[in-house]
Amino acid sequence: MSDPHLEYSKRLQTYLDIVSVKNRVHIRVGNSKLAVVAAGLVLAWLSFAKHLLPSYGLLVPLGLYAILAIFHERTIRERSRAETAAAFYRKGIARIEDRWAGTGQTGDRFRDENHVYADDLDLFGRGCLFELLSTARLPMGENWLAKWLRFPSSQPAVLERQGLVTELREKLDLHRDLALTGEELRARLNPESLTGWAESQSVLPAGAWRTAAAFLAMAAVGTFVFYLSAQIYWPFLAVLTLELLVRHWLRHRAEAVIEGLHCNAEALVLFSEILQRFEEEPFSSPRLQGFAAELKAGGEPASRLIRRLARIVYWVDAHHSLLAHIAELPLLYTVHVGFAVETWRRRWGPRMRPWVDIAGEMEALISLATYSFEHQADPFPEFAGSQSSQAYFDGEELGHPLIPSAKCVRNSVRLDKDTRVLLVSGSNMSGKSTLLRVVGINTVLAMAGAPVRATSLRLTPLTIGTRIRSTDSLQEGRSTFYTEILHIRRVFDLTKEAQPLLFLFDELLEGTNSKDRRIGAEGLIRHLLERHAIGIVTTHDLALTEITAAVGQCLRNVHFEDQIEDGKMKFDYKLRDGVVAKSNAIELMRLIGLEI
Repeated sequence: MSDPHLEYSKRLQTYLDIVSVKNRVHIRVGNSKLAVVAAGLVLAWLSFAKHLLPSYGLLVPLGLYAILAIFHERTIRERSRAETAAAFYRKGIARIEDRWAGTGQTGDRFRDENHVYADDLDLFGRGCLFELLSTARLPMGENWLAKWLRFPSSQPAVLERQGLVTELREKLDLHRDLALTGEELRARLNPESLTGWAESQSVLPAGAWRTAAAFLAMAAVGTFVFYLSAQIYWPFLAVLTLELLVRHWLRHRAEAVIEGLHCNAEALVLFSEILQRFEEEPFSSPRLQGFAAELKAGGEPASRLIRRLARIVYWVDAHHSLLAHIAELPLLYTVHVGFAVETWRRRWGPRMRPWVDIAGEMEALISLATYSFEHQADPFPEFAGSQSSQAYFDGEELGHPLIPSAKCVRNSVRLDKDTRVLLVSGSNMSGKSTLLRVVGINTVLAMAGAPVRATSLRLTPLTIGTRIRSTDSLQEGRSTFYTEILHIRRVFDLTKEAQPLLFLFDELLEGTNSKDRRIGAEGLIRHLLERHAIGIVTTHDLALTEITAAVGQCLRNVHFEDQIEDGKMKFDYKLRDGVVAKSNAIELMRLIGLEI
């Protein structure tokens, strides 16, 4: 594959050059328009004030100005498109150089405090995994990506997704085109609402009633013209009376159909343009070819049908305007718009959900493909067996994708039938919690079908459960300890899933006394092992490391160390075998000036 930084830099420079050229053209055309206006004013003075030139001579500057205005508008659009492309590649370079935090979509709407690992592993929010991965333009693309991150997929789905990402990651023009599509549109689209509307039952009557409404509207116009010419008003009044009856019967149902469309026309135009780009792209994998075939099935491509719906929605958006109110009675505006919407829904509504799903899955795949292209040192994980195999995790040189490469210290972690639990001891700030997040977030990436931050990773399909952050709740009357054990219970329930559990517990049961903590921790780990789980537990309570003797050889003690140099605490964040030999709490207190 091509070097991502070099490729993006070349493309960025190309678009910066285009912006520079278009800016020069913009200035020249703008000056030319001013010159034409000045010349037109002089010609107008010579024509109307001095009568030295015929008045039709003004058509020349008017025509020339119109030509320049059209060319100017086109130049501005091309410059805007080039600026958007340049911004796209700047963001890509920022992601490669680990300067991306705060530049993308945070996915905050997917946050759920009851999720078993999302908050602990920083999946959503500023500077989190979703922001790093997502390049989706549509909410359905964000929905699919968030679903893959929050819910581990099956092994066949993950392996297929890896192949699709591999095909899509070199399609850089497709990545760019999606970023440029409809960049000026202010989209407001809820895919669940849109598919719900498309699949709901018809409200307005079908068949002759639409024809009758159209006939009444034409009759109103005809009889009004007849009244103006013959001064006979009763035919017009008769038609209006019939329209009042039809409007009284159908208006509320027409409004129900219209109000069910919770999106604007610009959102549908964006949706249409993205579908059209997918329709045009050649694919080699059967699944992607199936997507393209579905979009083009039925004689008319999905993009054209969605664009047709967008034109109807423009009329829907206008039905509260003054002109729409004026046209309401003689032309039955709301009724006709309702019939147009209903006819579209009746004919093509059942196909909306497949179109939404295809757009969403494709955008999520392209997000992963973009990440894969930009981080080519990150490999795809290998799977060691089926869901029924012994739980297994073997990561070489694991790193955290949210930590800049220059600061990221990598460690290797192996969990298998011989070592099913790592008990990590170490002082405060030594790297214990970060290790849990490294293992967890790479497992999330692996089970989503994405590359992982490691030299290699081999694992069985795993369900993920963590307890890294816990806080008390004054409103709910819950202590930190009670909140922690409630969350641990949700993690424990995951052992009922088909895929084995990977549990990651930070400072297990830290909210209780040392005796209860040791007994409780030993019992929890025993029960998790009985249910074929594997995991990592961290602690700074050295008494907890003694449970290794009680649980057996499948639990191994490892640790992080720290050093005091020149009055400063230093860490190398490297994982070592055995129990930590010292703690740093007293030294930390002394370093900040507390007299101990």
